[in-house]
This record gives sequence, C-alpha cells and structure tokens, in this order.
Amino acid sequence: MSIGDTEDPAIESLGDTGLLLSVASATAIRNANLGLDAIGLRARTFSILELVVRTGGVNQRSLADKLRLNPSQIVALVDTLVADGLVERRLDDEDRRARLVCPTEEGERQWATARELADRALEHTLRALSPPERAYLHQLLSVVVNASEPD
Repeated sequence: MSIGDTEDPAIESLGDTGLLLSVASATAIRNANLGLDAIGLRARTFSILELVVRTGGVNQRSLADKLRLNPSQIVALVDTLVADGLVERRLDDEDRRARLVCPTEEGERQWATARELADRALEHTLRALSPPERAYLHQLLSVVVNASEPD
C-alpha cells in the first residue's frame, strides 16, 4: 500500500485532513492503550511518565504545555502516577513555589517496559508505511507540533 491508498472507502471519503489526523491519533492512542494495559498504564499517563523520565523532572505547567492538555487534566494524571508510585512531586530548587514531577526508581523501571510496549503498538499502527514513509511522517508531524508551540 502506498501513500494515499486506503482499504476503507469510508475513511478515504472523509477528505478532511484535520479529521484524518484526528482518526489517526485516535488509532494510535487506542493501540497504545491496548499495549500498555498489560502494565496498567494508558497512553496519556505513559506520555507524562516519558517526559518526566527523559527530563529527570518537570513542572506540571510545562507538562500541560508540552502535551497540549489542560492543567487540570495533568493534575489528575499525575495524581494517578503518584498513587502508583511511578512519580513524585518535589519542591523545585529554582522556584520554591513550584513543584517538579520526578520519576521514582520504580517509575524508571516501569517506563523501560512501557517504552517497549508503546514501540510495539506504534509499529502496529504504522505497519502500512515503509521506513522512509515513517521517517517522513515523523518529520512532518515534528514541523506541525513545533510550529504550534504555545506562546
């Protein structure tokens, strides 16, 4: 199958790029949720855990900005990760009014397993694309995301 070919005429008839992007995102999230369910994570909690592990700690406002989520959603998702022992809130040495969300040792271990499961889910989601098409998709999505950084 090459770019532009679909097996589902109903999806092809959608015609709207925004709608196709929304359906593609929903598909990726569904597949990630199915894979991550084995360890009790969901795509959104995994996204937070990934950012926290990769940065070593980040404040909740930055998490909301990076993930384009409402700060109240971030609070609930971080609360879930705290309850699961995967992250903890610590005082920010640079701004004592703020708290950083930091990974625990268990969170770092769980992240490694989750990363493998998420990679398998993404492989499943993108299986119709060749490696060069995947690289190009990644490049295009990076441009879109970086161009829409919050002000």
